[in-house]
Amino acid sequence: MAYGVQWLDASLYGLFGLLFGSFLNVVVYRLPKMMERQWQQDAAEMAGQEAPEQEPFNLMVPRSRCPHCTHPIAWYENIPVLSYLALGGKCAACKAPISARYPLVEAALASLFFYCIWTHGANATGYAWCAFCALLLTLALIDWDTTLLPDDLTLPLLWLGMIAAALHWIPVTLYDALWGAVAGYMSLWLVYWGFKLATGKEGMGFGDFKLFAALGAWFGWQTLIPLILIASVIGAVIGAAMKFNASLREGGYVPFGPFLAGAGFSALVLGPQALRQVMGL
Repeated sequence: MAYGVQWLDASLYGLFGLLFGSFLNVVVYRLPKMMERQWQQDAAEMAGQEAPEQEPFNLMVPRSRCPHCTHPIAWYENIPVLSYLALGGKCAACKAPISARYPLVEAALASLFFYCIWTHGANATGYAWCAFCALLLTLALIDWDTTLLPDDLTLPLLWLGMIAAALHWIPVTLYDALWGAVAGYMSLWLVYWGFKLATGKEGMGFGDFKLFAALGAWFGWQTLIPLILIASVIGAVIGAAMKFNASLREGGYVPFGPFLAGAGFSALVLGPQALRQVMGL
């Protein structure tokens, strides 16, 4: 009976993850554009100029449209995964291809929600890890697309980890979470300045410091070394593959946030203790 309830709970939250994954795709696309609009407005105000009027643009307005023909997407064309399959991966109006990333993101978040509830149950711990997955996946995708890690997402992830530790929702003490956040931020901050003083170049952004601090809050200071090693290995492998395929961006820059996120998901699935044991820590 307990197994059946566990399966039902995990399936229901997996379905919720599928639905929320559709909204996550909207956040990934729109939040950076909202930030750019705000920067333009701030720059105009600092220059003593009147910011040009712009149509409302946020996470809810305007309605989702095809980027090729501006066809408004009806609700039945926006059902996670199913609509993509029914439409054959093409716009219903102009037949332009729709990126496969949309259903993949939806399916990925559904799988993560299912895993969190299956492993931890439909309780505060399970809900906290679901929130962790949603925020971390969003940050990874935004950073990959734009090389931005918005404070609107990194800081809530950091504070949620601290709160979860304080309320004993996760197996990390508040002491370990606090010093995990401090050590995570300061370690990459020191690397950043060391690299900049030695080369005159910026090797990473401040968002990486905050994301690593957030991972330190969720997994404790003891797990920071395995996390950074895993992220570095993943980054080196993918960076080498992109260089081999001549798919590196201008300047040869590869954002580090997605690799930190990959390390975070590894710690979630394998467990921080298992990671430390593998590293001999």
